[in-house]
Amino acid sequence: MRIRTAGVVALFALALAASGCGGDSGEPAAKDTPKAAGGKMVIWADDKRTAALKPFAEKFGQENGVTVEVQAVSKDLQTNFVTASQQGSGPDVVVGAHDWIGNLVQNGAIDPVQLAADQKSAFNATAVKAVTFNGQLYGVPYAQENLALIRNTELAPEAPKTIEDLVAKGKQLTASKKVTETLCLQVGQNGDAYHIYPLYSSAGGYLFGTGANGDYDPKDLGVGKPESIEAFKKIGALGEKGAGVLKRSIADTNSIATFTGKKCAYLVSGPWAVADVKKAGISYDISAIPGFAGGKEAQPFVGVQAFYVAAKGTNKALAQEFVANYTTTPELAVALYNAEPRPPALTAALDQVKGADADLAKFQEAGRNGQVLPAIPAMAAIWDPFGKAEAAVIGGADPTSTITAAGKTISGQIK
Repeated sequence: MRIRTAGVVALFALALAASGCGGDSGEPAAKDTPKAAGGKMVIWADDKRTAALKPFAEKFGQENGVTVEVQAVSKDLQTNFVTASQQGSGPDVVVGAHDWIGNLVQNGAIDPVQLAADQKSAFNATAVKAVTFNGQLYGVPYAQENLALIRNTELAPEAPKTIEDLVAKGKQLTASKKVTETLCLQVGQNGDAYHIYPLYSSAGGYLFGTGANGDYDPKDLGVGKPESIEAFKKIGALGEKGAGVLKRSIADTNSIATFTGKKCAYLVSGPWAVADVKKAGISYDISAIPGFAGGKEAQPFVGVQAFYVAAKGTNKALAQEFVANYTTTPELAVALYNAEPRPPALTAALDQVKGADADLAKFQEAGRNGQVLPAIPAMAAIWDPFGKAEAAVIGGADPTSTITAAGKTISGQIK
């Protein structure tokens, strides 16, 4: 589940980074691997990835004469990494989302990664595109993710073709008191741009235009333009003073639980929700998020998880070796998949696991028309104003004035 937070936990970062020092000595061994480098290489990852990475990190350390530590950073990983990097006390490798790239490059926190053409071709092309910024590859992708519609097939046997179909069926279920909510799509008091984007895009809204090369153009901001106003009018019509389908009371803390508690038949979420759905014993299926009737196809964001080489790490040669030649193996990709089932970006790893997990193909199909989540630095200005505007409109605020004001705020922050 995507939860974006702000703020700096500097003391936490420093405490973690205190053991992240090491030296890079010794001559590179055969096949250009910097063996016997000595010292320590430190990897930062979140809790779930840490456990999966440790045995591979230990093996890499033994093969290259270096101590490798995998340290878990439970929250604010990106913020802590940037802070530690600026202070020269960060890790050598960091694991995180691809939409961090613009911010990390802008802050001089990561280096480009060198992959051969055959290595790149082994990955899903969308995943490679996601970790490419200003024409350079800045990370090695290991997993992809996108939102889809997860439905309780006992309550809703058929996948809805449009959001209107979904609402009609949901209203029938609430009227018969089989459920209490029409749709579990997390909003919360501050909104959630990531989860509302499929409906926003279906209604004609966009965040950034693209240039001739296909890259996002921060100068072409869609928020506040007529298309976004019309999109928010449709979103508002589904809100608390409209159809009552979208609610601020459905948040990241309870959207999945409301679905697994059989209080709604439809859930908009990602692969991270499936474990809870299975645990609840719910009969379910996965399909694309439906768009508005007569509108565009709903487009979820496609996100990628990746490994990055820290620009100010103390063992940069080994970090490059680990990221370029060790994280590109199917064994590691499958281990990370087993830690949290998200579709592997490495084709060979996906081929290994998809036979035993039919959900992978369904999520990929649901994201077939998705948009790569913008990784440009300007994207950081979107989340908070856009989310708060969404929550306000869903609560009954005027769409025109609300999204126009959000656009001005975002534009001012980008400049």
